Amino acid sequence: MPIEDLLALGTTVTLGSHTFGTDEIKKFARLYDPQRFHVDEAAARHTIFGSLCASGWHTISVWMRKNVEFGPQGTRLAEGQQQALRFGPSPGLRHLNWLRPVYAGETITFTRTVTNCRTVPDKPGWYLVKNHCTAINQDGKKVMEFDSAVLIGT
Repeated sequence: MPIEDLLALGTTVTLGSHTFGTDEIKKFARLYDPQRFHVDEAAARHTIFGSLCASGWHTISVWMRKNVEFGPQGTRLAEGQQQALRFGPSPGLRHLNWLRPVYAGETITFTRTVTNCRTVPDKPGWYLVKNHCTAINQDGKKVMEFDSAVLIGT
């Protein structure tokens, strides 16, 4: 099966879900984003959020972990595929938006949807794949979205 079929435009994969726990939110925030609404439950009640919430950087970091764990082809390597696909470097992301807070106890589901896939002329066997990526809470509300690009090799 050609790589183009595995990475066809519009293909959406669910990378997995994650429940953000209170202790985890605080630990991440103490290390990387020590704002009061991420590290102190009492102080968070007196902020615009009204409760402890995860850093946006924490949310996108969990998306990345789920993305890497899922891999370029996920667990469903197509029949007849001789070589597994592999992630290469990413030239970056665009349009990162944190649309609503992720509160302690919320379960977020992460996805990516292929929006473009093309060969890289000077890198035989490599494709530049662009995705629209989302994070959706247990109520079906989008909490984060961005556009990413990654090189995928065969």
